Amino acid sequence: MPTVHLDLADRSYDILVEDGLLDSIGSLVQSTGLKGKCALITDSNVGPLYAQRVMDSLDEAGISSSCHTFPAGEASKSMSQSSALCSELINAGHDRASFVLALGGGVTGDLAGFVAAIFYRGVPFVQVPTTIVSQVDSSAGGKTGVNAPEGKNLIGAFHQPRLVVVDPMTLATLPGREYREGYAEAIKHAAIRDEAMIDDLNALDPSDQHPSADLLARNLAIKARVVEEDERETSGTRALLNFGHTVGHGIEASLPYGEMLHGEAISLGTRAALILSEQLNGFPRADSQRILQFLEAFQLPLVLSDHIETDTIMDKLLRDKKFSGGTIHFVLLTKAGSAEVSDQVTLDDIRNAIEQLRTPVDSDPTRG
Repeated sequence: MPTVHLDLADRSYDILVEDGLLDSIGSLVQSTGLKGKCALITDSNVGPLYAQRVMDSLDEAGISSSCHTFPAGEASKSMSQSSALCSELINAGHDRASFVLALGGGVTGDLAGFVAAIFYRGVPFVQVPTTIVSQVDSSAGGKTGVNAPEGKNLIGAFHQPRLVVVDPMTLATLPGREYREGYAEAIKHAAIRDEAMIDDLNALDPSDQHPSADLLARNLAIKARVVEEDERETSGTRALLNFGHTVGHGIEASLPYGEMLHGEAISLGTRAALILSEQLNGFPRADSQRILQFLEAFQLPLVLSDHIETDTIMDKLLRDKKFSGGTIHFVLLTKAGSAEVSDQVTLDDIRNAIEQLRTPVDSDPTRG
């Protein structure tokens, strides 16, 4: 099976990718040496589909478990929901010898990982991602957290999982929109680290919800190598993973939770980052078109609605944690498959790029 090893000394772990792994969770968890009771945390969409299978597998391995379900959706990624889950775990008899298993997409992984990071000052956890966003990106790397009213992911902790188990077959039950939106993260990886993957992604059929394990592992390997270089975002390398996310998070935070999916906002943020990469770095227009072609094929938005005000987006992105000490750190592409973190992007540059998002791609003034 495709296996990605993320090397972080005593916090190292494997990411396993293969069809059917959901029914082997118990033995896979057992092989890590984890003991104690398992707190399975999932949402109201994924729980009814897969929680019992996972608990049966844990039971076969002699691991007792309890299931804790929260309402599906970004609104649950909150301090109040994390507190409620901690109370549930305490009442279910969990303690510092327990471990958490996150079963679901990016929201579940972030929320359950954060609960694991703070419960009894930190217990181990396992990631079992079930969406494209989480299977190519968010399940690896140890970023956990919740949103604040002022912005996304502003409260959290670095807490690496002990194991990541990816079963591509779980993607078959995703609604088409939720399946496709996750590919905004895959094209990000291709844009910053793997030019050949741009064409590989463009060759995919958006209606086929069974990507190869190798493609998923290839994305996770990119994420793993970046995290190994800069686990806690101290050197700037890990910031490359924010390509498309500065404006994307600003757009997402400007709307009620759920109105726009994460990958849909990142698609718009990616177009903005491409505009700025062309203007400031001379990034080839033809390469921008290859990326935009993929986003369009997967029905991801490229035009910003007029009802989302630029001032609101600017206010939200200025609160983002990517603005350190008042300095703008913006990820630009230098060539296909290569990126840099630039401090030369001004607020006016960002504002102008947001305004250009309101025009169709073909009529974009930067495209002649």
